[in-house]
Amino acid sequence: MSQSAIAPGNAGLVATTPPGGSSRRKPAAIRRFRLGDVPAAYLLLAPVLILFAFSVIYPLADTVRLSLFDIKGLGKPKFVGLGNYLALFNDPDFRRVIVTTFTWTVMSTVLSVGIGWMLAIVCAFSPQATLIPRMVIFAAFGISEAVTGFMWAGIYRPDAGGMLNGILGFVGLGQFAHPWLGDSQTALWCLIVAYSWAQVGLPLIVIFAAAQAVPRSTIEAAYMDGARPLAIMWHIIAPLAMPGVRVAIFINLLGSLRAFDMIYILTAGGPVRSTETVGYFMYRESFTQFKLGYGAAATMILLAAVLLVSIPAILQRTKEAR
Repeated sequence: MSQSAIAPGNAGLVATTPPGGSSRRKPAAIRRFRLGDVPAAYLLLAPVLILFAFSVIYPLADTVRLSLFDIKGLGKPKFVGLGNYLALFNDPDFRRVIVTTFTWTVMSTVLSVGIGWMLAIVCAFSPQATLIPRMVIFAAFGISEAVTGFMWAGIYRPDAGGMLNGILGFVGLGQFAHPWLGDSQTALWCLIVAYSWAQVGLPLIVIFAAAQAVPRSTIEAAYMDGARPLAIMWHIIAPLAMPGVRVAIFINLLGSLRAFDMIYILTAGGPVRSTETVGYFMYRESFTQFKLGYGAAATMILLAAVLLVSIPAILQRTKEAR
């Protein structure tokens, strides 16, 4: 028998409590309404899903298919299964490319995010006074990698017409002039500096936005307690801006893994393949050596690296959103 209770001031309105508990069930009409929304939702998503299938799913599936064949130029494809992948990991050039890619990705991310982080914390103290510097730095991020590459090619020119060598000669350090991009010992590091310079703008803006979200009352309380500006930057603003730092690291890591334009323009993977990353290796094997299957296998390795970086970050952001 269910128990009945009459709410005060509402005689005649009876609230029933089901036996064994007080949980309320949603009306069947509401449940049917939400289930009926499902076909409409898929109908609205259909254009995006179709576009995604043609632009992402089909090329990805075709790349997986190509990676299982030995395709050389216009010759008849020969099915080799995982042979291309085994050949990649037995290729000393590809193993060196993996090391180069790791160095390139980590160092360019550390430089760009680290410099952007420091600039963002400084700008957070005086947003109005640092408006123009922020705009100038972010403008470099808006320039295409191809244009940036041509600009840095002029800076690294090996003769006296190069900006870097010209400055060294002007200040009396001409003995340090060097063919920066022509030496396998310095070419990769010069590329990392050029690429990091172009990527600082995004971490600056993202981390600056996170720093601006720090409550002003917290900073004012620290001032009243006698904290110095450097202590406030290091112990209050920097830790509370960490969500922006994580987003900047994620974006810059993915950008570094996919970088191609600047490498192609400045060094074309040289000298002696010292600046060749997985992305450039894929291009060289597919479009200059005409080994499409081998290049497709390298593409899948690059995709695996991108997923390895992106999936944990996406899962973490989803968990935080919940």
